[in-house]
Amino acid sequence: MITSHDNSLLRRARAVRDGKLQELIFVEGLRLCEEALASGLKIDAVIFSEEIARKERAATLLKQLDHVCDRLASVSEKLLASISYTKTPQGIVLLASRPDWDRTRFESIQPDVPLIVIMHGINNPVNVGAILRTAEAAGATGAIATAHTTDPFSPKALRGAMGSAFRLPIWTGATYADVLAWCAERDIKTVCADVEGSTLYTEIDWQGPRALIVGPESTGLTSEEVSATGAAVKVPMQGRVESLNVAVATAVVLYEAARQRKACA
Repeated sequence: MITSHDNSLLRRARAVRDGKLQELIFVEGLRLCEEALASGLKIDAVIFSEEIARKERAATLLKQLDHVCDRLASVSEKLLASISYTKTPQGIVLLASRPDWDRTRFESIQPDVPLIVIMHGINNPVNVGAILRTAEAAGATGAIATAHTTDPFSPKALRGAMGSAFRLPIWTGATYADVLAWCAERDIKTVCADVEGSTLYTEIDWQGPRALIVGPESTGLTSEEVSATGAAVKVPMQGRVESLNVAVATAVVLYEAARQRKACA
């Protein structure tokens, strides 16, 4: 049991939470911790409240975590609040090794006909998490977060993804040019979502190797970035709506890709 606010493990947890220890990720909440364990992540430490340990579901998880992690610490609700990412502590936090996806490993797991989502310049972690969750649900084979996109393994993005970030292959840190070159090398046709696109998203053949590129929430992709892709598609909108949330637009397009791919399966 930890009773000191200045305990070394709690300091470590805050550093991970704040992105100061990049080799680890901060996972909070019973459901998300269950997903992390089921996904086979290497667990560095577990911190839980005395109250949650009395609940059957949490007690079962803690027994399972005890088999894969040597550092399990019980704390008061007050101390848990001092490391929590949320306003209301979720009862349990674990620190885990960051999923190890680089270009080579990402490439090795892609099927012959991949469907990849490329997130470029998206700075809202909630949107990044939602895109990853939708990507997995729609059958995408991987996601790429360019160097100018928020960390998909940040606490807020992980909450939005609800476990998808642990399961979906994610390549991070590449430049936009590198990603386009990688797609070209593998004959993956790139399609970007753009409000000024000349083609409806339903008019694209999604049955072959494809990569959907989505850009920043406020500005979208630049004209140069759009012109560097194979096609620019739009989602038709009625009324006075000027644009859709990037996660919503991604979902609309990905499910059209899923519909076409199911039809040809």
